[in-house]
Amino acid sequence: MERVGEALRVGRVIGEVVDPFTPTVTMEISYNPRKGVANGHELSPVATQAKPRVEVGGGDMRSAFTLIMTDPDAPSPSNPHMREHLHWMVTDIPGTTDASFGRELVSYEPPQPYHGIHRFVFVLFKQRGRQTVRPPASRDCFDTRKFSDDNALGPPVAAIYFNARRETAPRRR
Repeated sequence: MERVGEALRVGRVIGEVVDPFTPTVTMEISYNPRKGVANGHELSPVATQAKPRVEVGGGDMRSAFTLIMTDPDAPSPSNPHMREHLHWMVTDIPGTTDASFGRELVSYEPPQPYHGIHRFVFVLFKQRGRQTVRPPASRDCFDTRKFSDDNALGPPVAAIYFNARRETAPRRR
């Protein structure tokens, strides 16, 4: 799990999105059945159009988790004045299941970066109880740390990020 923390530091997820934390549960994310998301790997926006499968390993069926997917580089990495943009939020995910068993508070918005390479970060929090998380007022200028504080979520228990860039149009002759 130390390698996970190092990858999150190198990718500036720790520092820009969340404070340092110790992962305590596993989280596996896949956009297709054959390939999972790994820290720092690049995925094309076409490959991320549908919601990913997010499996939470840890806790038990009585545990509840909140999943946040955010883009800290909106609208561009050189000028992230909308930092962060919220792409998805699911709450009340039972431990040892996947996000489809949770309650979607903010619908999935696929990555569509226009300028530069964007990081798309999945952060998982353990809730203190079920139905205790309130939806944010807006997707833009979302703040993962403030949201965690406002909803008494505490530090993250897992995080993963991938990179995506705008797909170029095929050249015409």
